[in-house]
Amino acid sequence: MLIRVAVPEDIRPMMTLAGQSESAAHWSAREYDALFAPEAPERVALVACAEPGGIAGFVIARCGVEWEIENVVVDERMRQRGIGRLLIQEVIRGARERKATDVFLEVRESNAAARGLYANTGFKEVGRRAWYYQNLDEDALVLRLLL
Repeated sequence: MLIRVAVPEDIRPMMTLAGQSESAAHWSAREYDALFAPEAPERVALVACAEPGGIAGFVIARCGVEWEIENVVVDERMRQRGIGRLLIQEVIRGARERKATDVFLEVRESNAAARGLYANTGFKEVGRRAWYYQNLDEDALVLRLLL
């Protein structure tokens, strides 16, 4: 599996994947475009390529002293193959290289698969955001990985 930095041509496939995932953050085209704008806050966007031209998943993280994973999506047909783990590990590696102190993320309380992935990569629950996901009136768990 090839993990590479996303390019503007990846926006449409990323949006398609996110649109097919109930648990993904559903960003607008403008928000995806902003990933590549020079004046935008610094972010890392990585894609997992399963075949030439095909994207099996992606991750977007905001960079700084603390990093925040904003979106992780893996194609439903490609789940349970370690793609999410590879994407998360690559974000963690990048955060360490840039001397970040920690990595945060929010996850749906009901998303057991994602919670298991994050626990297995070292994230710990540090908080809760009540009714964070308004479309389902569901809490978000705030997870943190100290680097």
